[in-house]
Amino acid sequence: MGLFRKKLKQEHKVMLQAERAQGALLPEYHRATPECPHPERWSMYDSMTAEAEVLEFLRTLVTTVKPELVVETGSFLGVSTLWIAEGLKRNGFGRVISCEFDPVVFAKAKEKIAASGLAEWIELRNESSLEMQVNGTIDLLFSDSDMPIREQEVKRFLPQINPQGLVLMHDASSHLKTVRDAALKMEAEGLLSVVLLPTPRGLVVAQKRDGWR
Repeated sequence: MGLFRKKLKQEHKVMLQAERAQGALLPEYHRATPECPHPERWSMYDSMTAEAEVLEFLRTLVTTVKPELVVETGSFLGVSTLWIAEGLKRNGFGRVISCEFDPVVFAKAKEKIAASGLAEWIELRNESSLEMQVNGTIDLLFSDSDMPIREQEVKRFLPQINPQGLVLMHDASSHLKTVRDAALKMEAEGLLSVVLLPTPRGLVVAQKRDGWR
């Protein structure tokens, strides 16, 4: 529990830093890795929100595959949620259900979404991804919550994921081993087919192994 409290405290610190930055883009400062030796070529809004280029990728992915239901875990300040919602708006249909466990961070995300003009495309929930109930078939799952529970949450939602749907897991660099190891473990178990994108913090793009059979 002490570690969990420390994590929440760090989230609040980054939240305050993001508020002071007022949306300014900064060079990504995640450490260099063998797969991504020049992280400074990427940009970020803060150290917890996905890299700006990954946000662009998310939006483009939404307009490319046309999901009806997107599920995001770990909303943080709602920045990635809004980029996903922009893609849904361009499509003219669909919704994103996003959860944030920390009530202080959730309140800030709720304010940002309410002021965005995109709220009709978003259902924001203050709850754990391991308890959140989602009805229907999930076309795109973006796993970006606390790293130690990513494997649990992906496995929890896997039965609901469209056979041709996509699973994305952020923070999967070779330095941030937890998520990468979880994704490769699920691939070894025959659950997922995994591609590792060489971004600064790492991004898994995966599908259910039996999706196209």
